[in-house]
Amino acid sequence: MGGAGLQSAFRLFHHQGVAPAVIGVGGGPMTPAVSTAWQSLARAAEAGRATPLRDRFATDPGRFARLSIAWNDWLLDFSKQRVDPNSMTLLHELWRAAEVPAWIARMRAGEDINHTEGRAALHIALRHPAGKGPLLHHGQDVMPAVHAELEKMRTFCAAIHGRHWRGTTGEPISDIVNIGIGGSDLGPRMATQALAAFHQPGLRVHYVANLDGADLATTLAALQPRTTLFVIASKTFTTQETMQNAASARHWLVQALGEAAVARHFVAVSTNLAEVARFGIDPANAFAFWDWVGGRYSLWSVIGLPLALAVGYENFQRLLAGAHAMDEHFFSAPPAENLPGTMALLEIWNSNFLGADNRALLPYSQSLGLLPRYLQQLEMESNGKPVNRQGEALAYSVAPILWGEPGTNGQHAFYQLIHQGGRLVPCEFIACKQPDFDLPGHHEKLLANCFAQGEALMRGRTLAETTAELLAGGMAADKAAALAPYRSFAGNQPSTTLLLPRLDPHTLGALLALYEHKVFVESIIWNINPFDQWGVEYGKQLANRLLPIIEGKAAASGLDSSTAGLIAACKGSAP
Repeated sequence: MGGAGLQSAFRLFHHQGVAPAVIGVGGGPMTPAVSTAWQSLARAAEAGRATPLRDRFATDPGRFARLSIAWNDWLLDFSKQRVDPNSMTLLHELWRAAEVPAWIARMRAGEDINHTEGRAALHIALRHPAGKGPLLHHGQDVMPAVHAELEKMRTFCAAIHGRHWRGTTGEPISDIVNIGIGGSDLGPRMATQALAAFHQPGLRVHYVANLDGADLATTLAALQPRTTLFVIASKTFTTQETMQNAASARHWLVQALGEAAVARHFVAVSTNLAEVARFGIDPANAFAFWDWVGGRYSLWSVIGLPLALAVGYENFQRLLAGAHAMDEHFFSAPPAENLPGTMALLEIWNSNFLGADNRALLPYSQSLGLLPRYLQQLEMESNGKPVNRQGEALAYSVAPILWGEPGTNGQHAFYQLIHQGGRLVPCEFIACKQPDFDLPGHHEKLLANCFAQGEALMRGRTLAETTAELLAGGMAADKAAALAPYRSFAGNQPSTTLLLPRLDPHTLGALLALYEHKVFVESIIWNINPFDQWGVEYGKQLANRLLPIIEGKAAASGLDSSTAGLIAACKGSAP
């Protein structure tokens, strides 16, 4: 690469002025900015800037066929991305240079790839079917324990759905309240909404996460203690937000039904049986999971208990089967046919070579309304890291900001900025061929809007086209010339459309597993650890230090002036 080309490559990094860090990948180091694959991609990105997407479609009738992937009844159309067959070939070379298959093998072998915490990342074991062989963690097969907990879940769901589990007054349970936060809330909450068409009759499932008392209070206001069951989801049973909400829920129940009612109205998802028993929950009613399950990867475990209660255990099994099907695809498909791999490579292309610092996730499905929030945690908590696996500061961008809202709501909110705001916003549309709620006249209009937005973002509308359209509508020439700049669109916004057959448990499981593997591929190429979250832990430490000061149990010492002033203002005193 010549001097000018290398300068361009360095301009792709957001941390300008910092030399590229050495990435240790697989058996040997790779320096991304000067590696062969990275250099070639930088040149390809520079060369393609002058060719807008509309011209690429005009000169290549076979573009869609070459830049789309079919899997089962799924379709991933990335022909509206600013790529061509050559840049995709170079991205596949980057996949191989990063030794992605070797890292996949390490994950499947149960190695401690979460090296900062000395843990494996074996969430794939949670959906591994019985009879398909062992999955090992430190030489021990984890599958018997996994399936034992799943069987315990199945039995419990049958007791609730069959109205055999009764509250302390002898009445069946009508409402489940899951109390958790982060991965113990977002996953099951999102999936419960996504699978609303499959909810069990006569049972309502609610979620409480926020430490703000408004979350719990407004939930309890509509419930009756005698028919309510709480699921307390906390691995350690010490998470501050969860345990405060659990204590308040316990007080609400005990006030109405007495201490003895706790055992019939609370169950736990935890590994700390001593704290579970201290709370008043029978340890026999505690469901376990393991330290090789990260919180944001835990939906497939007993953390999914409220989801299984909402949709039935058989549908929960279908969710696991869908995730396993995507696992098998990810493990076996070559990069050119690999759905998670392709989506990861496209994000790396947009972020590291085109300079995009964000991505809009736009599901044209109201049922997937919480998917952007769920993926915010999965993607930004996993890959929002400052250093590589060697502890060296990153000299390139990782983890674009993820945001989004279901269509068509978003069209009447922020799409204006995407179309005409002048920012590069790669968009990811998700649509289903068949609706989950089939009201006549709705789904066809929904699909028309989804596909139209992708076309509009790609094509845009030139000043000449706008002017001609206004004139054809009978507008005077001087007025058309004056208004045309306001009604023109630059276009050339990259987008991907993922077309699913329908939103059912199997499809949802595969969809969520797809994003898990996408995040993993990105982390391999960026050479970061996606399974820790030390930034989250630091905030918790500071909150624990400030709490006794705010409560008036400790003196305010060693604080910065802003924090001291805010605490004083809350107490009505001068700092």
